[in-house]
Amino acid sequence: MKNVSVVVLAAGIGTRMISSISKVMHNLSGKPIIRWVIDSVLSINPNIVVVVVNRANSNIIKKLLSDTNVKFVYQKEQLGSADAAMKAEKILKNKSDYILIVNGDTPLIDKIILNSLINKTIKTNSSLTLLSSILRNPYGYGRIIKKNGILKNIVEEVNATEKEKEINEINSGIYCFDKNVWNYLKNVKQNNIKKEYYLTDVIPILKKKKKKISLFVYNKYETIGINTRIDLLNAERELKIKKIYNLINSGVNIIDINNVYISNDAKIGKDTIIYPGVFIDIGVSIGEKCVIKGYSYLINSKIGYNNTIIYSYIEGSIIKNKVTVGPFAHIRHGTVLSENVKIGNFSEIKNSKVKEKSKINHLSYIGDSKIGKNVNIGAGTITCNYDGKKKNKTIIGQKSFIGSNVNLVAPIKIGENVFIAAGSTVTKNVPSNKFTISRPKQKIKQKK
Repeated sequence: MKNVSVVVLAAGIGTRMISSISKVMHNLSGKPIIRWVIDSVLSINPNIVVVVVNRANSNIIKKLLSDTNVKFVYQKEQLGSADAAMKAEKILKNKSDYILIVNGDTPLIDKIILNSLINKTIKTNSSLTLLSSILRNPYGYGRIIKKNGILKNIVEEVNATEKEKEINEINSGIYCFDKNVWNYLKNVKQNNIKKEYYLTDVIPILKKKKKKISLFVYNKYETIGINTRIDLLNAERELKIKKIYNLINSGVNIIDINNVYISNDAKIGKDTIIYPGVFIDIGVSIGEKCVIKGYSYLINSKIGYNNTIIYSYIEGSIIKNKVTVGPFAHIRHGTVLSENVKIGNFSEIKNSKVKEKSKINHLSYIGDSKIGKNVNIGAGTITCNYDGKKKNKTIIGQKSFIGSNVNLVAPIKIGENVFIAAGSTVTKNVPSNKFTISRPKQKIKQKK
């Protein structure tokens, strides 16, 4: 393929979203719309990518894309798509054979679509190929006007007659131009109604110059543009359905596809069962033969194989293999649960490492701790890790038994094979192989 550069138009305000957040920064399956678009255009290995931004959204978009090599230009005034595209001329002129112009609100486009559009431009020797689609509800989109099957013009919704609004072939806002695009755009005149310069107004200019224009029709949901929150909802639904069916076809058992949410980037191994109500957010990988039940929520976590998670919240954690979590456990950021660990109901683990075969069964809080192998933590035990200024560490050696309702006041180190009696408040280090009890003497008195 000849070299191609890309212009991504992301300077629009997106008033129909009714939001103080820039339209292209709204999340779709855990990732901002603009990031979806950039990842797609980068997948075709373009020569240069230029993103057109406005002053209001430039800083946040630059931060989001800081790990890429894209370049940025500004559209100071909202003067339309042709004006926005022209802002990239200084960077791209004479740099590429073809210029792909993509709206920043079309997150579902992919490498296949973009390459097909470019290839058609090359094969037909067209000055412009635009991507169109057939929609049941074309409201809000520019309509493709044809005569005898040949593109005649594109009419924007605001300018369309009632008859033209009945047309359901729409302009997706994705174009492939030859390298002379800048000369074409310079001839676009300001529209009389909105006082803007429309990219679509380049059509009559090219026709007048007798340049070849092609259409590439793609009738699947990937051409959806996000203009309203309903559009965002529909795109989310399409992604979710596609993801779920891909998982099912790879061996995952999803009990009720209408009652789960699974992020598009989730990785789930075969023979894992996902029960109704489960919410798998971004950054989650789950190994084989796991069971995820009952309104569990997982985000940014790595789950091994043969694990059972029931009605629990897991964030930023690593759960290795053959672990049981829940019901109603909270596994917080920085936690690592090793093989055969059991975390029971209403327990919370934060920034802690729990070694093999240890149990934290009921109503316990373990924070900033290191728990050895084969440790039993009794019901109601807490690590008192915060002294009002900083978080302190608790270390418990292997094979120790911590009775119910114990308070471990950090910083503290409990040795190996230690037994701490129920109800104790422990403030000093305990050597290995010792028994510790720290509670008031029980008194029994006659009732008056």
